[in-house]
Parts: sequence; structure tokens; C-alpha cells
Amino acid sequence: MNHRRIGHPITLVPTSRGRPLVCSRMTSVIIRDMTIDDLSIVHEINEENVPAVGQETFDDLRAIHDVCTMNIVAEVDGVVRGFCMVMPPGTTYDSPNYLFFCDRYDDFVYLDRVAITAAFQGRGIGAMLYREVERRATSEWFALEVNVKPPNEGSMRFHRREGFTEVEQQETRPGKIVSLMIKPLR
Repeated sequence: MNHRRIGHPITLVPTSRGRPLVCSRMTSVIIRDMTIDDLSIVHEINEENVPAVGQETFDDLRAIHDVCTMNIVAEVDGVVRGFCMVMPPGTTYDSPNYLFFCDRYDDFVYLDRVAITAAFQGRGIGAMLYREVERRATSEWFALEVNVKPPNEGSMRFHRREGFTEVEQQETRPGKIVSLMIKPLR
């Protein structure tokens, strides 16, 4: 199993607004492969982040896990606080966003979902997960989608900072529009 301790140890102390404030060096983030035992907490984090990520039943999330080649979690103090699920082209996954990239690109990894528990958002955990995907990927492109309607402005800012650019927008169902984005890896 891959385990990587990322960054300097930090202590996270809740503020009056409920978000942690970095105070000292006692807690560390470990980026590692997701195990089947992690799926319950991963499902909880996923559901906590709806509508920024798609709502899934536990069984549907397990099916997504099974087609992904990278299922990665971020642990803080031994507790999973975030995750990402990434797949290559050519799987049986039938998401219209994934299929958009399959129809247009041969060599990519597709980030189906990334989510961080609310108390740990904005602390760099998402960027750590992305660095790990980029470190492992052998593909030319890193592909994903970001909600435009309903808007997910925080995610859009994050992905632009991370170097992703929009290639197209598509309506996946009435009232739902996504920005399809890529980032070169090679």
C-alpha cells in the first residue's frame, strides 16, 4: 500500500466559524491508497459534499471505486478527511462527463470525484491529493468537470489555480451545466 506523509506536521484548532486554524506542528497529513474498509467514511464525506459532488448510494460508490485505478485518501490524525477517485479511459463507467473525454482524448486520467470533509476544506488537502494523482499518472492529460449550474465557484477557482482550463461546457440534465476541464501532465 502506498503511504506518503505530505507537508509539515500541523495542529488544526477550530475557530469560532467552525473551520480549523493552523497553529503548531503536531498533526500530519498522510496520503495513501483507499481500502475497502475506507468506503463507509468515503461515502459519508461524499454525501456531506453534495451537490458539489454527485450523490451516490454506497453500492454505486463501490462500483465507481471498482473501475478506478487510483482511489486515494487523505488522513489527518489517522482519520480519513478527504478522498479522490480517478479512472483511465476505456472503463464501463457511463457518466456523460467521462464519456466526453473518452470520445475526444486517448491518453488521460479522469477525476470522477474529490471531496474533503467540511472542517478541513481550504487547508491544502485537495492540492495534496492532486499532487499524488499527478505523481502517479502516466497519462498526457488530467481531466475533470466542475459544476457551472448550480455554480461551484470555489471549485472553479481552485481548478484554475491548479492549471486546469475549460475545453467545453455541457448540460448533463435540465438545470445542470458543467465545465469540462483538462490539465497537461506531460
